[in-house]
Amino acid sequence: MMSPGRSLGQARRLLEIQRVLVRLGLDDLVTGTPLHPPVRRLMRWLPFRRDTRAGDLPAAQRLRQALIDLGPIFVKFGQTLSTRRDLLPGDVADELATLQDRVPPFPGDQALRMAEAAFGRPLTEVFAEFEETPIAAASIAQVHGATTHDGRRVIVKLLRPGVRADIRRDVGVLHTLADLAERYLPETRRFRPREVVEEFDRTLADELDLMREAANASQLRRNFEDSPLLYVPEVDWNLCRPGALVMERIEGINIGQIEALKAAGVDLSRLAAMGVEIFFTQVFRHNFFHADMHPGNIFVDASNPGTARYMAVDFGIVGSLDPRDQQYLAENFVAFFNRDYHRIARLHIDSGWVPASTRTDQLEGAFRTVCEPIFNRPLKDISFGQFLVRLFAAAQRFDMQVQPQLILLEKTLLNVEGLGRQLYPDLDLWATAKPILEEWMRARVSGRAVFDRLREQLPEVSESLQQAPQIVHDLLERAAEGRLELTTRNPDAARLAAVMEGNAGRQRSLWSGASALLAGVLWLGLDAGADWAGWVAIFAGAALLAFGGRRRS
Repeated sequence: MMSPGRSLGQARRLLEIQRVLVRLGLDDLVTGTPLHPPVRRLMRWLPFRRDTRAGDLPAAQRLRQALIDLGPIFVKFGQTLSTRRDLLPGDVADELATLQDRVPPFPGDQALRMAEAAFGRPLTEVFAEFEETPIAAASIAQVHGATTHDGRRVIVKLLRPGVRADIRRDVGVLHTLADLAERYLPETRRFRPREVVEEFDRTLADELDLMREAANASQLRRNFEDSPLLYVPEVDWNLCRPGALVMERIEGINIGQIEALKAAGVDLSRLAAMGVEIFFTQVFRHNFFHADMHPGNIFVDASNPGTARYMAVDFGIVGSLDPRDQQYLAENFVAFFNRDYHRIARLHIDSGWVPASTRTDQLEGAFRTVCEPIFNRPLKDISFGQFLVRLFAAAQRFDMQVQPQLILLEKTLLNVEGLGRQLYPDLDLWATAKPILEEWMRARVSGRAVFDRLREQLPEVSESLQQAPQIVHDLLERAAEGRLELTTRNPDAARLAAVMEGNAGRQRSLWSGASALLAGVLWLGLDAGADWAGWVAIFAGAALLAFGGRRRS
């Protein structure tokens, strides 16, 4: 139950929201709803006045200004909303995408006190030098420069004072507004306001966890170790604390400073293609991607212009995909460029992204309608991100439940494309992405990958087989005691049937696959001619081992 103080705080915040909405001419969002008449009458008597100048601005611009006026947490919420192009009108999403997370820094002496509290000792014992003036300030945290006693230059990231309480209050208000919207505004339900707010809540929780961010940075650094594409600064784990993140300080040119990059002699076309390669490498080779790759977080090491590479910062938001989603996403991209809309529809149904009852022909028609216009432009101008936006928007009509990780990926891809074409307008994304996708798909059917999946599945099969005798024993014991009801609803009988059916099928597939694979290898080894027969047997065996042994849900 919510405490009275917290309830009062939320009530005050709701009144503040109403004041901002009235001033910017957005009060219809409330007064135009079927709220209880007393609430509507109360709002008419509140001493809020409309800014007459606001009426000349489009509603999307007024909404953006309202979020700015309501403070940093609402700005971040607007940024999150801007990524849900599958839900929002295009003009609203475009306007919200321009929101900048800029807030005044908190005082340097306060930063000193917070840092000392985080480290539990005087800062002079931790650092030889600590810069009170911050390098950057945002709604969640701000960053200060420092020098360690052994001469290393580092950054220290500190959470803003009181930020947890502010987030708790404002996110609580957003949950309340989402509940009211779904209750009183049926037309908003297709936007799934509760789901959107819950997703935002989870994102903020991740950003508040500085140790999690440090772990994300370490993982990315390990993935790109010795890579000519991307440099990730090193985390100083000896100094990291829950309230303070310490990592290597980097020096570079911000990716948005095009003229500075040109002056340094950087090849912008190469740099643009590298950004696309970094993204697809993260998604399909590492399955771990930096999900906040906006210009403020990307720098370029131009110390050697011929081998310039990206440098990333701010690792609070990362993403990864379920292996099945990863597979279906890659196949969707390939099918899209082949204009195979039937295949795209089948992928959506087979993946479970849309209900199994969805008619393939209707889904195919919807995808054809939104994708064909994309091909009326040169291949180099085709956007992967816009393809995903349109795809997910079309699938919404068929009750597609878009997973948060897919939304993160869509947002990241749009950022990467935007950066790439800002650097080099003629960037051909498909030319860069195609080799990575093809290599990844080939690797999926390689012998090593097949045996790796087989090794992963064998414990499941073994575990299930071990369960079967116990289930049989329980059934026989109940039968002897006269307590067994042999109905289709009996959980033990159903469980046994499922185990036996699943294991029997998996065993047949595994033995058949292993036999075919062995036969193919032996045939090729004998060098008896007709090598194609051996390869057919190998691929058939590999397919059975890889996919036939999967546990069915």
